[in-house]
Amino acid sequence: MAKSVTSVEPAPEQPAAAPQLSSTDHSIEAFDGNTEKPVDDSPVLPANAGGEPESLEDINRGWKDYLPISILCCMIAFGGFVFGFDTGTISGFVNMSDFQRRFASRAADGTYYFTNVRTGLVIGIFNAGCAIGAFIIPKAGDLWGRRVGIMIAMIIYICGLIVQIASQYAWYQYMIGRIITGIAVGALSVLCPLFISETSPKKIRGTLVVCFQLMITLGIFIGYCVVYRTRHYDNSRQWRIPVGLCFAWALFLLIGMVPMPESPRYLVSKGYIERAKKSIAKSNKVSPEHPAVYSEIALIQTGIDRESSEGGNVWKELFTGKPKIFYRLFLGIMLQSLQQLTGDNYYFYYGTTIFKAAHIDSFKASIILGVVNFGFTFVGIYVIDKFGRRRCLLVGSTGMSIFMLIYTLVGSQSLYLHGQHGPTDKSSGDALIFVSVMFIAFFASTWAGGCYAIVSELYPSRVRTPAMAIATLSNWIWGFLISFFTSFITTAIGFYLGFVFFGCLLFSIPFVYFCVSETKGLSLEEVDLMYYENVLPWKSSKWVPPTKAEQKAATSWAAHDAVSSRGSRRGSFVSRNTSNA
Repeated sequence: MAKSVTSVEPAPEQPAAAPQLSSTDHSIEAFDGNTEKPVDDSPVLPANAGGEPESLEDINRGWKDYLPISILCCMIAFGGFVFGFDTGTISGFVNMSDFQRRFASRAADGTYYFTNVRTGLVIGIFNAGCAIGAFIIPKAGDLWGRRVGIMIAMIIYICGLIVQIASQYAWYQYMIGRIITGIAVGALSVLCPLFISETSPKKIRGTLVVCFQLMITLGIFIGYCVVYRTRHYDNSRQWRIPVGLCFAWALFLLIGMVPMPESPRYLVSKGYIERAKKSIAKSNKVSPEHPAVYSEIALIQTGIDRESSEGGNVWKELFTGKPKIFYRLFLGIMLQSLQQLTGDNYYFYYGTTIFKAAHIDSFKASIILGVVNFGFTFVGIYVIDKFGRRRCLLVGSTGMSIFMLIYTLVGSQSLYLHGQHGPTDKSSGDALIFVSVMFIAFFASTWAGGCYAIVSELYPSRVRTPAMAIATLSNWIWGFLISFFTSFITTAIGFYLGFVFFGCLLFSIPFVYFCVSETKGLSLEEVDLMYYENVLPWKSSKWVPPTKAEQKAATSWAAHDAVSSRGSRRGSFVSRNTSNA
């Protein structure tokens, strides 16, 4: 469908013009533009030269072909281990004798205890720091690259560890240290999934993003095991050894980022085409001059050109940008909020306290939950790309709501024989452990990684970092509220708190069905096009993305609309699939 053009004003000059790419012949044509940014003079290769495959998807067929990039993404995902290890250790710290002697309040009978306020602050303030870090630090990833942003976060993390391990008897000093480490972990929660999603092939992108969650669960499990071993000490080694181990995790990630290739989408957006070629080549074990590398860069540039045609301030774009940027921001916030409101951290932050109240060996029960959490995340890695994001979330919400209801009913009605401070029924205690295991199994295999996968794929590159930061900010805010107020609420109403999480899980089922679109098997640029076409979420699984030629045509029409401000944004790729909407 042709579109008449009467007059087109010159597009506003960009501060750093990127080389223009042809999506039809893989060549890169450098133009002079603004010389402040290096302009690459790349050789021109004929399309499909020598009969070689035209795209990376053609050359990456078996698991061995994906192995190099999978290893790189797992290195990035190790940032999740740093977060998980903290989660797995802090719930044990508050029940350790030396930690209590140093940082808890002393009762009249000489025993030590944590008040609800102090417990909430020591555990929950970490999430407040994460909220700050998720919103502020990722900006460094836009300025200097995802890799450098992660390295900056690790330096901040080490500073926080020094404050924690140097704490003697001032509980507020330890709390300040947790705020600082939280700032670093909050940044990792944005930058690591973002880095992975921008680097990984679309066929296994969901799997590789879920590896971030896998590392979180591994960190939680290792944290539980370390605390179980060190609890037998009678001095500060109880908690200082676990904190000291965090230095090793931080240095491992910091050093691992040094040889890491930068995100090709970041490099292309900054005009560093040669570096982008080398990054793609290194990740896929091909030559930088391979036609498939040129094809990949051309596809990325086409998406960036389409996004650039929208123009405007980035923060303004979050509310007014197209296609449906504000709606997608809302989706990210809701998904991250609902992930917390499933109640998973109710177990992880207060696991030892909950099971101790039920007269169950709390440390052993926590290790059991850690094993299940880690093991079933492997299931999540498989199902996220096998069955899709939507189906995983729907199945997860249904399963978790059933077991949360059973958990709440057993804990509130059957566990205590003669009041909340009396003896407990052993069969009910065993049932609580079983139900908790099943809940964690459903969470680990669905919402745990599925939420990260969807949010990392939702946004176009021009707003991806701030949008992910805001969405992740909501996750940490809810995490802080849950971790801080849980001790107050459980003191007042006990296991009835589970009904709140049960209600949130029921709400998540229709929300996912009617609002969340399927992104399985789509490139990040194709996800953007799906929102251009207004595909209904419950029909998105059957949506077929436009061809490369249609994407290029859509980019041209979008640019014309941006500068002429006339007509509605319609192209062949919109009318092509209107039946989907």
